[in-house]
Amino acid sequence: MLVHSVANCFGNLLQIDACRHCAKYCARPSEINKIPIVFEKAVRTCLSGRPGVCYIDLPGDKIVEKAEVAHISFPSKSPVPPRPLAEPKRVIDAVKLLRRSMSPLVIIGKGAANARAEQPIRRFLHLSGLPFLPTPMGKGVVPDDHHQCVAAARSIALLKSDTILLLGARLNWILHFGLPPRFRSDVKLIQVDIQAEELGNNVQTAVALQGDLQSVTKQLCEEWVKSGSHNSSSTEDLASWWEELRRKDKANRSHAKELSELDTVPMNYYQVFGEIKHHLDRDCYVISEGANTMDIGRTMLENFLPRHRLDAGTFGTMGVGPGFAIAAAMYAQTTEVHGKPPRVLCIEGDSAFGFSGMEYETACRYNLPIIFIIVNNNGIYSGVDGRTWTEFIQSNPTTKAPPTALLPNAHYEKLASAFGGHGYFVTTRSELATTLQEVFSSDSSQPVIINVAINPVSERKSQDFFWLTKSSL
Repeated sequence: MLVHSVANCFGNLLQIDACRHCAKYCARPSEINKIPIVFEKAVRTCLSGRPGVCYIDLPGDKIVEKAEVAHISFPSKSPVPPRPLAEPKRVIDAVKLLRRSMSPLVIIGKGAANARAEQPIRRFLHLSGLPFLPTPMGKGVVPDDHHQCVAAARSIALLKSDTILLLGARLNWILHFGLPPRFRSDVKLIQVDIQAEELGNNVQTAVALQGDLQSVTKQLCEEWVKSGSHNSSSTEDLASWWEELRRKDKANRSHAKELSELDTVPMNYYQVFGEIKHHLDRDCYVISEGANTMDIGRTMLENFLPRHRLDAGTFGTMGVGPGFAIAAAMYAQTTEVHGKPPRVLCIEGDSAFGFSGMEYETACRYNLPIIFIIVNNNGIYSGVDGRTWTEFIQSNPTTKAPPTALLPNAHYEKLASAFGGHGYFVTTRSELATTLQEVFSSDSSQPVIINVAINPVSERKSQDFFWLTKSSL
């Protein structure tokens, strides 16, 4: 192995060093009989505390090396990770704070989904009657159509809430760091997280609850029942808060519905997602990435089960969609209901699809019936139409064309025929509706690509705050 590490051999990247900054554990077994020990530690580390990826580097000489089984030590199966409780006094303080709040809010994060805390969280919401909204991959921990979900009134809920309970949600860019002007400067935060270092990041917490989400939420349920309704905010205050949230929720939903029912050509994002929404089963896995495609899709497409939505995540990494979809389709085959696995829908912006769209071949190779939908606006956030692109070509596109513009009218669906799949190109709502009906009713095991051409300058609906409407791009 010394020769391989110093002789500039083929593929001799220092992979452990490259992975160390984004993995919980990285290791290279020094001897072949140490491989089982390293694997056990990787599995244990991966599942313990905040779940995270681990990386094991197996050099080529170790892969082909042989050893006597009697000389190899096989460790026991990794134990189930412990589920630590929060300090009881802090749980009491948290419930008191929530009960005294005049405009409380619960935010359900990805950590709640990872902790499989859906049952105690649903019970807590039932007991407390508090409004909630999910982060992108916290969707489905409580169904999006739950009567206490105020996701459609997200902006006003964040801005006007005086007390927020964070359940496995980090105050990073996805939640605008918990800072003004998106949040009140005097907001009181109750933060539940398995990782102590996460507590108090960006905004000091009023109550920090370190522990497992399942365990801590059960504690909150018990204390809520035990504490009764004394020292609670008045019914009138909470009714006024709920009225404001529901008024905004209704207005935003109505506006999005109006946009989705337009018959304009080319289409906008809301028309596309409005049609897709009609065909989704409650157990469908939704994978999404892109710019506006991911952002608008998150608000339009509902999730009803936990861990059924995957997107670009905390790092906003483009290109992960097809890989996520393949993994979801493989898993879905093991969870058949009534002899039929859940559908896997991969919705991509055209730029996002360009990063790893060739993984469509992998889906074809393994007969994974993934529905790939490319929302094609000829660019990143926005593109240009064919006429404008022609003008660029007549001069010099390398200096005239915006770097966010892609080639107009690209027919990504033709990639499907190269690998034996099916491709569709649609430009109108009626064409999209017909295509979706055909694809979703089919029992074919082959993946499909639906290339949906939309208005290159289609954007989000107008927001209450100008910086939410348009990207800085």
